[in-house]
Amino acid sequence: MNRTMMTATNTLNQLQSKIDQISNNIANVDSTAYKKTQTSFNDLLTQSFNNQPSETKEKGRLTTPGIRQGTGAKVSQSQLVLSQGSLKTTDRNLDAAFTSEDQFFTVSVQDGKGVNTRLTRDGAFYLSPNANDQDQMVLVTSAGHQVLDENGNQILIDGNVRDIKISENGLLTVDTEEYGEKSFRLGIVSVKKPQFLDQLGGNLLGLPGNINALGTEDDIMTALTGDSRNQIAIRQGTLESSNVDLSKEMTDLINVQRSYQFQSRAVTMADQMSGLINGIR
Repeated sequence: MNRTMMTATNTLNQLQSKIDQISNNIANVDSTAYKKTQTSFNDLLTQSFNNQPSETKEKGRLTTPGIRQGTGAKVSQSQLVLSQGSLKTTDRNLDAAFTSEDQFFTVSVQDGKGVNTRLTRDGAFYLSPNANDQDQMVLVTSAGHQVLDENGNQILIDGNVRDIKISENGLLTVDTEEYGEKSFRLGIVSVKKPQFLDQLGGNLLGLPGNINALGTEDDIMTALTGDSRNQIAIRQGTLESSNVDLSKEMTDLINVQRSYQFQSRAVTMADQMSGLINGIR
């Protein structure tokens, strides 16, 4: 395999990752509070060949001596973009949307890795019967994950619910016929370094498995408790739309497809050149 084919093949593999990322953004354009990802590229290692043994013959040259040949490009980073999505009014008392870009609800998710705390901005909440006590209701997301309070506990509600209010600072107040009003502080965190979070599917985010190598959890996100709850900004009766700009994603997809075609053409030309050389008698 010649150098041209190797360079084009390396780049093709990375361009496919970019296409997958754009496709995922487009597929979630209507997902509540979905945050798009943005991919950037860097050049792979470049090799320099000294094709002129005598530097005296390079007098007057303005560029760096030698010939530099690259080996393709790679995805350097796939970063989560936390820009605010548009808000749409639902007038449903269990719908809540953040008006601050870096804030997330904490939810409990049971998967193949056990029960773990995850983050989401999807504020479409529901009341579901508690599996351990049919007289209780538990607050869950639209996917059925339990919403946690500021202490990491599930939110359990006793009695027949008459009204629910969610304040701007994340205080959930439930009014029931039997017990009157009871309040819960929703578990909310502020994410400072979203690039370190893993996207886990289902509009969920989580801490990476190598968190110890990256730093402490407090460096990535901060739980909003105590006096810091005044920073919380929630609007009840609304939902946040995704921040995906469909026209931009389609434009990026076309550009990446053109790059993909160019690299594919380079592979074809390299193959044709090899065929010509091998056919010489």
